[in-house]
Amino acid sequence: MTSDPRDFPFDFASYCRRVGLQQTPAVSEEGLHRLHAAQFYSIPFENFDIQLGRGIGLEPWVVFEKLVNRPRGGYCFELNSLMLMALGEIGFAARALLARVHLEPGISGRTHQISLVELDGRDWIMDVGFGAGGPRMPMLLSPGWQGESNLGAFRLEQREPYGWLLQSRIDDHWIDSYSFDLGYAGPMDIDLGNHYTSTSPRSRFTAKRVASIPTGTGLVSLNNFKLTEIHIGNRTTREISAGPAYLKVLADKFAIELDAVYTDLIHHGEDLTPG
Repeated sequence: MTSDPRDFPFDFASYCRRVGLQQTPAVSEEGLHRLHAAQFYSIPFENFDIQLGRGIGLEPWVVFEKLVNRPRGGYCFELNSLMLMALGEIGFAARALLARVHLEPGISGRTHQISLVELDGRDWIMDVGFGAGGPRMPMLLSPGWQGESNLGAFRLEQREPYGWLLQSRIDDHWIDSYSFDLGYAGPMDIDLGNHYTSTSPRSRFTAKRVASIPTGTGLVSLNNFKLTEIHIGNRTTREISAGPAYLKVLADKFAIELDAVYTDLIHHGEDLTPG
């Protein structure tokens, strides 16, 4: 069960060390951008706990221990839960929203968590949990907003019946990424989305192991045993063998260190997919 993050004594000093912040960002537009960049470029997106069927706990202390105190990452419900705690600790007015993913045939239910931030009378969307290809900056909630990055561009538009739609520009084509409305998303709504996404055989996260992290010139991503690196528009892909080479890639490319159970399974090349 998700707990109210206000009940958790957030260790902001440890969070800052984890994401490389030298000082607390101001409650301002610039501070919002600094905070987004700090966490987005520091904590990888990954789903190894789902692959072992361990479950994803969203209690604040569980999220903090895994993402801050350990060399691990997480997926949207974990990464954006951590961001929501940091926003609240700094003093931003923020709450969770749930989105529908449009990337695959058949639009998903509300299975992606993002954050809504109100600042100086304007609303912003913060999302550090859509993988390395996700938005690289806070998004002003305004029709036609567009943001450019070193990997492409993003824009928001209003579209019925979904409310708001985020699109990503890939190879000069605009692709629908996810949609959302501003309706209340309570702890039980988030728990339901997290449970489905982390346990259903229809979820992409139970079907494959993934990891990704953005870089200043592109991104690095792992899809099962295929490693892809994008650097200034140039893409390279190679297969990673099971065993020590796989663990070395996780450590070198994503700064992920797995515990003994993971290490033993990957060392012997076993399938991590539960069931």
